[in-house]
Amino acid sequence: MHTLISLLVANALMLSASAYANDVDIQRDSLNKTDAQKIAELKQQLVDINDELDDINNRVDKNERHTALDRIEITGDFRTKVHSLHYQDVTWNPAINVDFNDFGAKAMSGEFGMPDDANSPLAKMMAANPNLATAFQNGQLQGNLPYVLSPKSVQDIDNDLYYTTRLRLNLKAKVWDNVSFAGRLSMFKNWGDSTGVQVFDSWRSFTMDGTNSGNPSGDWLRVERAYFDWKNINGSPLYLSIGRRPSTYGPPTQYRENEKRGGTPSGHLVNFNFDGATMGYHLSDITGVEGQVVRFCYGQGFESQWGNGEMFGDIVTKDTHLGGFNIDVVNDGKNFLQLTLFGAKDVNDGFKGTMAFPTQLAEIFAPTMYQDMQKFEDFNFVTRVQPSDVIGDMFLGGIGFAREEDNDVKWFVSGGWTRADGNGNAGMFGGMLTDAVFEAQLNAESSEIIMMPSAAEENDAKDGYGIYVGVQIPAPYGKVGLEYNYGSEYWTPFTQAQDDPIGSKLATRGHVAEAYYMFDINPRMFIKLAGLYYDFEYTGSGTPVGKPQKVDDVVAGTAYSMLPVVDTAYDVNASLTVNF
Repeated sequence: MHTLISLLVANALMLSASAYANDVDIQRDSLNKTDAQKIAELKQQLVDINDELDDINNRVDKNERHTALDRIEITGDFRTKVHSLHYQDVTWNPAINVDFNDFGAKAMSGEFGMPDDANSPLAKMMAANPNLATAFQNGQLQGNLPYVLSPKSVQDIDNDLYYTTRLRLNLKAKVWDNVSFAGRLSMFKNWGDSTGVQVFDSWRSFTMDGTNSGNPSGDWLRVERAYFDWKNINGSPLYLSIGRRPSTYGPPTQYRENEKRGGTPSGHLVNFNFDGATMGYHLSDITGVEGQVVRFCYGQGFESQWGNGEMFGDIVTKDTHLGGFNIDVVNDGKNFLQLTLFGAKDVNDGFKGTMAFPTQLAEIFAPTMYQDMQKFEDFNFVTRVQPSDVIGDMFLGGIGFAREEDNDVKWFVSGGWTRADGNGNAGMFGGMLTDAVFEAQLNAESSEIIMMPSAAEENDAKDGYGIYVGVQIPAPYGKVGLEYNYGSEYWTPFTQAQDDPIGSKLATRGHVAEAYYMFDINPRMFIKLAGLYYDFEYTGSGTPVGKPQKVDDVVAGTAYSMLPVVDTAYDVNASLTVNF
């Protein structure tokens, strides 16, 4: 619009000057020297006006363009990565704990039919399990004992080349002087795979709301973050933020990512997407301590009714609510000290999600379907899963300190604590850090004996702890980093969205060592060479469901696990990241 007006004004002035000049030509003989000077001055004024209009147009166009672009700012990063993954002594030794006192009482009462009737459920079960029949007849089945579901298998697995691509688009918009919006869209995929569903061979492969950003899914963008910040409410240091929270890649995990602090909470305790709100207060305005902020955070990790068939009236799970405090005690650009304490109320024995049901588990739990699956041995049926019961509450706390020295050396130390407070309930894979006890019962047609979880083996509180230390030092063309973390038997942080393919290293119940070299190609592009070594001590890393078993015992065959167990593993990888 401004450009059009300036053109019209300029044309009008030029037409006026032209008409005036023609009149001068007609009467040029009568013009004196003073009139000629006036014409020259008028022409110069016209040139000056045109120059000034051009300058105004340029400034107005730039301001209009700047104002339009300021409504939303888009930045991002692109990473391509190749891994070489190697697993040692991968053991599958599945079994369930069965209450054989209950089984014996029901069998002796004739509830399962007569053992000498070949068509009775009891006779069919004994015929299919001759060792079980012998033990039962000899009176050896008493108390809670393992009921082995499949022969033990042990193998090493090598995935020599595994490629991934990650694209993240950051969105920012200034809504008002003290209100802003931020979001992040993420794509994370394997090369040659956009199915979005993985075969359920570990808890890492279970795709759910909280882990979508760190779990390879497909060539589509997911909303990893979307929230607004309302700062300086009524002129105070108070602020409010609501939406899909920035709860991934928090301190001190940003060092291994070679980026700025990515999330609010401690990355040692939380790397998990959730929806909620944060109320914060900048204490530095009162205490004078730079960067001191206290936050109360609330969120919902699971919706139990909507979408779960609630109209049938058989919902037994509950919504999982999260709440707690996150405090930046010091954050002055060189020193960072953070405290975290929060809890999760009414934790269920799983989440809503999708998975491809393993053929191996179908043979055990869905024998009728397994008969058809054998005709298509490479087919797995995709199912939407949801939890079956509330198993208890969880509490997490931690303290972390990081320092950036004047010589660019960066180091950190972090300690974490978790507590699982079970309520005695259990689903198919167990209760809160405990296994389920199964009881035998007849199916709906009274034709088969099936085992159903009845209760948790234990219901006492279980405490876990984890430590995480690291250092990053300048090196030729970039920087070198060394990190180590350890998790105890019951260590259960919420870091399942960490995108390590073997599994979140910070959720590991055992030891993990990592070394990396980052080469800075330019200020917005770098190459990272890294290696991670996992030494798992206990099973079930990353999940509160089921009793952690000693990995050595599972490998030896004296302990059991419903999912394959890894003893040791290593990941050698190289990545190229571009920020734009």
